[in-house]
Amino acid sequence: MAFNIPETGQERVVVVGAGFAGLKLARSLVKSKYQIVLIDRNNYHQFQPLFYQVAMAGLEPSSISFPLRKIFQRANNVSIRYAEIERIDLIEKRVYADLGYLNFDKLVICTGATTNFFGNKVLEDLTYPMKSIGEALDIRNAILTDYERALSIRDFDERQELIDIVVVGGGATGVEVAGALAEMKKYILPKDYRELPYGEVDIYLIHAGAELLPGMSAQASANSLKYLQELGVQVILQKRVQRFDGDFVYTDDGNKIRCGKVIWAAGIVCPVISGVSDELLGRGKRLKVNRQLQLINYPDIFAIGDAAIVLDDPDYPDGHPQVAQTAIQMAKVLGRNLKTNSKSNWKIFTYRDLGSMATIGRNRAVVDLPSLRLRGFIAWVVWLVVHLYSLLGVRNKVIVFLNWVWNYFTYDQSLRLIIRPRKTRRPEDT
Repeated sequence: MAFNIPETGQERVVVVGAGFAGLKLARSLVKSKYQIVLIDRNNYHQFQPLFYQVAMAGLEPSSISFPLRKIFQRANNVSIRYAEIERIDLIEKRVYADLGYLNFDKLVICTGATTNFFGNKVLEDLTYPMKSIGEALDIRNAILTDYERALSIRDFDERQELIDIVVVGGGATGVEVAGALAEMKKYILPKDYRELPYGEVDIYLIHAGAELLPGMSAQASANSLKYLQELGVQVILQKRVQRFDGDFVYTDDGNKIRCGKVIWAAGIVCPVISGVSDELLGRGKRLKVNRQLQLINYPDIFAIGDAAIVLDDPDYPDGHPQVAQTAIQMAKVLGRNLKTNSKSNWKIFTYRDLGSMATIGRNRAVVDLPSLRLRGFIAWVVWLVVHLYSLLGVRNKVIVFLNWVWNYFTYDQSLRLIIRPRKTRRPEDT
């Protein structure tokens, strides 16, 4: 069965994924000569850099999400479909999804990346990833539920399993999560859970590398370590998590840590869509593209964002950083090229490093700009401004800003609700 998409006579560009790359591209092609079909498994855009604040009960999901249909309300050449892609036929130029199939003239794959468990199914089943709003809410529910349960537990070891948390991965996500957990312990538990011996709460950050924040400067790494230790986080470097059984985390040096919750932020890998052969996949299962972002040997199929690895850029032989700026810059180049009539005038993609940043609690952040290194309060303010500016929608910007201001002066967001979705009712149950 075919998608119910009107035939307009325009060339059809199908964009798979509405993350930073897909959304930027679709917006750049509004009122262009193309018919755009934007497909995503969600009907909203998610602002990934603030997932951890949803997980730590600092923000509500609606404040970092924006409905796709609202973005394109006045875009007559853009159709949105809420669907799950099942496979792609690269030769016949057809996308298959749970809604049916859809023919395309040009296809842009921007499916992003997901959590990398390095083939360990047990870790995948027992730990908490954080690559979507749903997963962030799962973490929030698990943390708050265990704090509630711990109030009634007298046995020390059993209580430790509920209240101690291990974060795996020392990149920006892991560092920010660990810092937020430490602040929750310091400012929230003494007020909300007065009967809980919050001094017993231990937060561990385990990182396989010798330095935190790989990809940032040595100065940023050292400062982030210092800030985490000041907050009481137990940082364990150059150790790998070998396994987790639900009760203990086991590291490769033979040690074990008792805890019932592990937040996994140790790496990412790209999901592989059926129909894409192994020869088209590079490091991290990213799709191999040229400097004009075309899939190798398929001139009408493109990949951008985390899903793409540019092969012939001598400055980035292992691929560009899988960050929002890369995705946005790729989308800008591809959007411009698609609107250019002659392929001979197409630009090649050249990445411009605008800097990296991470925050470790209030007044603590590290920022690496191309010609400047910032830390502490100034870096924290820069981090706030950049993330506020990047959010979609005036309403979201205002809500997030007010939340941050309120939290800064009161040390309390008051968003600690355990909300569990009700099971969907099946037709046969009626």
